[in-house]
Amino acid sequence: HGGIFGICCRKRNQKKTQTNKKQTTTNNNTETNMLGQTSPANSSPPGNCKFAIPKKGRLFDKVSEMLKGAGVSYRREPRLDVALCNNLPMTLVFLPAADIAKYVGEGNVDVGITGQDIVEESEVVVEEIMELGFGKCKLCVQAQVEKNITDVSTLAGARIVTSFPDVTKKFFKKYDEEKGVKTSVKFVSGSVEAACGLGLADAVVDLVETGTTMKAAGLEVVHEIMKTQAILIANPKSEHKDLVDLVKRRIDGYITATKFNLIMYNVSDELLSKAIEITPGKRSPTITSLDDSNYKAVSSLVKKDQVSDKMDALHDLGATDILVLELSNSRM
Repeated sequence: HGGIFGICCRKRNQKKTQTNKKQTTTNNNTETNMLGQTSPANSSPPGNCKFAIPKKGRLFDKVSEMLKGAGVSYRREPRLDVALCNNLPMTLVFLPAADIAKYVGEGNVDVGITGQDIVEESEVVVEEIMELGFGKCKLCVQAQVEKNITDVSTLAGARIVTSFPDVTKKFFKKYDEEKGVKTSVKFVSGSVEAACGLGLADAVVDLVETGTTMKAAGLEVVHEIMKTQAILIANPKSEHKDLVDLVKRRIDGYITATKFNLIMYNVSDELLSKAIEITPGKRSPTITSLDDSNYKAVSSLVKKDQVSDKMDALHDLGATDILVLELSNSRM
């Protein structure tokens, strides 16, 4: 019984097992969130709001931290660029930051996070919901220090290398028309700062954050085209206005919480008005009566970089039991 017949039987059984394993993998290759929504991997359930965020880099790290603090939770499987939000009818789509404005503007996704410079370069119509306060930098015309160029108009008709060709062409258009020349704008996707040193360009248009890379390449700012930072954008025709507003409210609450601490203290009635001058709060402080009718308890929001000074001022005034609490989120 162990001869050829037995070998064939074992092979057939092995094939069945392998087939069953493949079917199990295929059947289990789905994602389910806390709302009971299920969808194939790397896809979005019908009717979900689609939210595009940068897929990697420093911007991804900042956005991930912000979404976690804002209560927008998700679980992203390795090597997948789509994830279901755990507690909202929303699908997160991980895209290159440079593509997000186009996806939002063309209606492929409802809402996204990218830079103002990307929106300007993409030339799409989107609704700018809010500035997020990180990823701040400037888009500047830069030239070699040794050339000592102080008037940007002298670069009209010159060779410009940039990752922002449309913004650059738009910027130089007025100078070209004035001088009857045509500025040559060449697109490169990276290492823009090296173009002048290699003799490929007379100037570059690139982002400047700290200026370290620019200075290392022997460049200096000739003219600032625009300031930019990360922003929340939405498609004006999105059918998910309520969810977009909810995301904005949550992010706004988290950002406020990162900027403020809650300071609490007790103070006598006679010193209350002076104490309130020290801690007026974002709108106004909360004042509560104590068992001792001559004292009040005060709670007030204070900017984080002012906390120590405020505590010292309250102590010197005569306030007691001064406490400072960290905020994890808020609604204002």
